[in-house]
Amino acid sequence: MKKATLITLVTAAAFCAGFTFNTIITPPNKTATKMKKVTGIGGIFFKCKDPNKMKEWYQKHLGLNTNEYGATFEWYEGTDSTKKASTQWSPFEETTKYFAPSAKDFMINYRVENLEQLVEELKKEGVTIVDKIETYDYGKFVHIMDMEGNKIELWEPTE
Repeated sequence: MKKATLITLVTAAAFCAGFTFNTIITPPNKTATKMKKVTGIGGIFFKCKDPNKMKEWYQKHLGLNTNEYGATFEWYEGTDSTKKASTQWSPFEETTKYFAPSAKDFMINYRVENLEQLVEELKKEGVTIVDKIETYDYGKFVHIMDMEGNKIELWEPTE
């Protein structure tokens, strides 16, 4: 009887020690506690008197390869040289209402992950959500306002 009790106690102690050791050396799952929000700058948008002349000026003097939307800067995400990404540069008419309700002359577009989940979190935090999420071939978009009234565009790219 003593031998069976001893084996049971040793087995239980080994199990508890193994569980404790595994708990100590296993890093916490950070994604479960903190959602990744902004992953980069998706674009810089600004108002100007004549967007077409502005694009021409930047093309002539700074070599931007402009198109009807402005210029797209392509790059690769992190160390994965197969995961292409881009940042958009776009001049808008100075009378555009696209930045409203902000009165500012610029708007920043941030790349994000899991836009639906992020919007739900922002609502809980009392952040002003300007519109509903819209989906296009190249991703999902929504606009929010920061604490100083700057309109911000959030973009979850289609990858």
